[in-house]
Amino acid sequence: MKKLSARRRHPMAAFVVLLLALLGSGALYSAFAPADKAKADETAQSLTIEEGKKLYAVGCASCHGTGGQGSSDGPSLIGVGSAAVDFQVGTGRMPAATSQGAQVPRKKVIYTQAQIDQLAAYISSLGAGPTIPTKAEYGPEGADIAKGGELFRTNCAQCHNFTGKGGALTKGKFAPTLEGVDPKHIYEAMQTGPQNMPSFGDGTMSVQNKKDIIAYLNAVNGDETENPGGLELGGLGPVSEGLFAWIFGLGALIAVAVWVAARTAKAKKS
Repeated sequence: MKKLSARRRHPMAAFVVLLLALLGSGALYSAFAPADKAKADETAQSLTIEEGKKLYAVGCASCHGTGGQGSSDGPSLIGVGSAAVDFQVGTGRMPAATSQGAQVPRKKVIYTQAQIDQLAAYISSLGAGPTIPTKAEYGPEGADIAKGGELFRTNCAQCHNFTGKGGALTKGKFAPTLEGVDPKHIYEAMQTGPQNMPSFGDGTMSVQNKKDIIAYLNAVNGDETENPGGLELGGLGPVSEGLFAWIFGLGALIAVAVWVAARTAKAKKS
């Protein structure tokens, strides 16, 4: 024990211990350093962008240009961000049909979600823009349905109807129904403002406000929603309900009046 204590008091002991500690730290850092993971992530992202570029060249470049700069057949995609790609391609609106009408309608999706992500990564590499939202941003947790209804009626009901059933616009255009639409796509539509819709960026409408609106739409269009007023007549509002009353209600009264008059005249003749 005395010999061991003497060795510990040796002038070089502290230096040796420090050297061993540095060597151990270096070895641990080399083993667990995040550089390799970061490099792997960067490589994976580069591959995703490259695959997206290939998909773009086949399905999108003919209208939007070889570098996303746009053409007479399609707008520029530089700076639109991944959210716009996920919405347009994820709802089947893009690629558009050869013969286009007043606006591009929702249709069957032809790409897988993995391919949509690759396209979105490539478009994002051309210029920064709104990104695909996370579930925490559009999920129901922490949402205020009443506030969402107030916001929707103020900002959206003029076109989409007060329950999101959709409605007609000018020159053959229309506001599509929001019933059955993925909450992620509703959020992305508010972010990017597709076609005739204005955009509601985070500076105009907060993430929480968008979450509230989505929760309201889920509440009024859910499968288990019951209408306390009875038959909703499509939920299209007072115009359609008033028209129904005039055509069927007033029509029924006229029919009854004609029947009574005919019966009375027949009774007098007999």
